[in-house]
Amino acid sequence: MNNQESVREKMIKKDMLIADIVEQHPELAEVFMEDHGLHCFGCGASMFETLEQGMLVHGMTDEEMDKIVAEINAQIEKTKKESSSKNQGSSHE
Repeated sequence: MNNQESVREKMIKKDMLIADIVEQHPELAEVFMEDHGLHCFGCGASMFETLEQGMLVHGMTDEEMDKIVAEINAQIEKTKKESSSKNQGSSHE
């Protein structure tokens, strides 16, 4: 599996359980809460509720949900690339 496939596998999808998202990307809790007003990560329902279900409870439209998921995935991809670049740079020192 190449790096691009690995990153794609870790992308967020609306049908993922909130608890699984937190487990894979704990840094996203702050982004969801501060940027989007979603406090689902601290909710007891996160163990059995999908991201889509949590967003629906907050009255979000499909378009809003898709936009947030796309923004978050872009941030994940950017972070992975930055991390990869830093790792490559430090191996030459």
